[in-house]
Amino acid sequence: MTQPLVDVVLPTLDEERALPWVLGRLPEGYRAIVVDNGSADDSARVAREHGALVISEPRRGFGSAAHAGLLAASAPFVAFCDADASMDPQDLPAVVDPVVEGRADLVLGRRRPTTRRSWPLHARVANRALAHLMRRATGLRLHDLGPMRCAARADLVALDLQDRRSGYPLEMLLRAHAAGWRVLEVDAPYAPRVGRSKVTGTVRGTVTAVQDMSRLLGAR
Repeated sequence: MTQPLVDVVLPTLDEERALPWVLGRLPEGYRAIVVDNGSADDSARVAREHGALVISEPRRGFGSAAHAGLLAASAPFVAFCDADASMDPQDLPAVVDPVVEGRADLVLGRRRPTTRRSWPLHARVANRALAHLMRRATGLRLHDLGPMRCAARADLVALDLQDRRSGYPLEMLLRAHAAGWRVLEVDAPYAPRVGRSKVTGTVRGTVTAVQDMSRLLGAR
């Protein structure tokens, strides 16, 4: 098998319904790394049947799954994407290409809802507040800490990220900014997910994420 240019880390918890569509939409040269974070359904089996590299991370938490995928990656570039079909892997090149071409060190996909059902009101309000705090902390004109992102694998590993909960994406941004990385934000269509969200789709999940990220921002 030819070495992939990009490994796509897909943190997964009970996504057997969404995975066939997600894995079938990966561009050529992209390899899926599905990180099973304790699924009670057949997510792992479905992912293997659709050609993904599947690893298990029993320690619950988005950061635990995302970091396990990063460590399992071997491609020069690593992208992250939700496994719930809310974001189309066909849009990954818009996030990946600026890194591959040397125009940016970290690219974030700014979620652009395709329907009103894509992004619950409570999650949008929380994201707006978080974006304001991110801008204050970094001076960067950012609007979203979206789940689709890309950077060089070696650079990501060198950041030595420690958060294993919802704060993982924010820690990545804060450490990248402190290291002098060029950060770019691009638009990424955001559709209604398949199944129920474990984070932003619920008020409890959103509150937990905000608490995790507030803790990181407070430490800064």
